[in-house]
Amino acid sequence: MTFHVITLFPELVEQCCNSSIIGRAFGNGVINLELINLRDFAINSYGSVDDYTYGGGAGMLIACEPVYNAYQKIMEKLPGGSSVRTIYTTPQARVFTQTDAKELSRENDDIIFICGHYEGIDERVLQKIVTDYYSIGDYVLTGGELPVAVIIDAVARLIPGVLNNDESAETESFNDGLLEYPQYTRPKVWQEMEVPPVLLSGDHKKVGEWRHFMAKERTKERRPELYTKYLEERGIW
Repeated sequence: MTFHVITLFPELVEQCCNSSIIGRAFGNGVINLELINLRDFAINSYGSVDDYTYGGGAGMLIACEPVYNAYQKIMEKLPGGSSVRTIYTTPQARVFTQTDAKELSRENDDIIFICGHYEGIDERVLQKIVTDYYSIGDYVLTGGELPVAVIIDAVARLIPGVLNNDESAETESFNDGLLEYPQYTRPKVWQEMEVPPVLLSGDHKKVGEWRHFMAKERTKERRPELYTKYLEERGIW
């Protein structure tokens, strides 16, 4: 899969994606990253990609033409007639979830991301090319690069071959609607706090039961809305 990112700050996305497990996957060619600098499609000789908003207001707005031309440049490289998921990150959208990450990870070839900046992007070009709108939380950042990097990380790690141990993606938080159970490593006792005895028992069935119980308890305590949804989906009351 190739992630295409239209951005004013390609170095910011690159820095976020070039480290750790995801960086290794990009380096090995398991997944690919193409960064498209929006300034390469400036609307004038000064390198501008923005303009004043109609109706007044603070700040500048990214114009239609640079975004559309950058998008068309990507589409020219792809198979003719292909339909490509095109994502715009904005705090006005619904919050991106693990379910969304799983769904996007099943895309076959390409995903396009558009990073907003300033006061955002002219609505007309968004209506023309964007297929999905996502937020990473109810707060405002200075640009879309960090949200895009977050989504790429969440999606990429679910693509086969990115993680060394595919099982880890099946047992972590949100996979079955619950938060992940607590985990421990050596030493058995640290500052008078002991590892739960069941984890030392060697009884895999009991360990599994304990982990499931603790996952439910942790979810009930920390994310009660998720726990309620978990019960509702299973008809448990």
